[in-house]
Amino acid sequence: MAIEVVMPQMGETVLEGTVNTWHRSAGDQVTEGEPLLEIGTDKVDTDIPAPASGTLAEVRVGEGETVPVATVLAIIDPNGSS
Repeated sequence: MAIEVVMPQMGETVLEGTVNTWHRSAGDQVTEGEPLLEIGTDKVDTDIPAPASGTLAEVRVGEGETVPVATVLAIIDPNGSS
């Protein structure tokens, strides 16, 4: 079952965020808890950890793109291997 990586809400009034940097690319192996990407809001920049281990199967939002909270940023395949 695929695991969705979503744009988190970083504060009560924060409604969107920008993907600053991806630390991994599609096809890369990721480990739960490791920094996967950095997002920025008008309040803070922060690293977002991988919610599960597996293969980063798909990146849906590119660097520099701003999207609403709860948008799916990427998909992790927990059964995948590179």
